[in-house]
Amino acid sequence: MSLYVIGDLHLCFSAPEKTMSIFAGWENYQERIRENWLDVVKPEDTVVLAGDISWGMSMQQVVPDFRFINELTGQKIVIKGNHDYWWGTLKKMQDFLDSCGFDTIKILHNNHYAYNGYGICGTRGWVNMPGETQDEKVLRREVQRLETSIKSAVSAGLEPIVFMHYPPIFANNFNYDILQILYRYNIKDCYYGHIHGRQAHELCITNTYDDVNFHLISGDYLQFVPENVL
Repeated sequence: MSLYVIGDLHLCFSAPEKTMSIFAGWENYQERIRENWLDVVKPEDTVVLAGDISWGMSMQQVVPDFRFINELTGQKIVIKGNHDYWWGTLKKMQDFLDSCGFDTIKILHNNHYAYNGYGICGTRGWVNMPGETQDEKVLRREVQRLETSIKSAVSAGLEPIVFMHYPPIFANNFNYDILQILYRYNIKDCYYGHIHGRQAHELCITNTYDDVNFHLISGDYLQFVPENVL
C-alpha cells in the first residue's frame, strides 16, 4: 500500500476546447495520465490530487472528468486549485460524488485523512508570485483552512503531511503567512503544484528550505507520472 501525489491534471473531457495539449510538454496528456497511472498505482494505493483537476465550470460539467478519475486504480483525495471553478461546499461536493457513484474520490477541505500514522492535510493556498494580485481576505481564509486541517491531524495523533496547490515559495517570493503555519507545526514535507513550463520549474524550490522539504508535483513537471510519497 503506497501514497502518491500529482497536481494539475487539467482534465478536459467536459470541455475539449480547453485542452492543454496546445502547450509544449502536454501532448496527449490525458492519455499519458491514464497509462502512467495504471502502470504505477495499485488498487490498494491512495493518490492525492493537488488542485486544477478539471476545466468544468460546474459539478455537472465535471462528471466526465470525475468519471475518468473514479475509474482509475486506487483511492483519490482531492484539493482545490485556482481553476477548479466547480468547487462548492464540502456537503455539496460529497452529495455530488455520492449521487454519481464516484466512490473512490474524497474531498480535502478543512479536514484530514489518516494514512499509516500520517495525516494527509492541505488546502489550495494563495498567490505569492509576480504579476498576481493577492487578496488579503482570501489569504487569511486559506491560512485558517490549512491550520484547521493540520490541527485536526495533530489532534488525532497523526504526523501531518501538507499538500497545496499554490507554492508557498516561488523564486524570490515568499508567502510568509502560509510558511508560518508550516513552521509552527514542524511540517517536514510540503507538496505543491500550479507551476508549469521548464523555465518556471527552474524557479521552484524542490529541496529542503528552513527544515521543510518542498516538492513540486505539477503534472507536466512529473511527466504525468504520480510521485511516490510513502
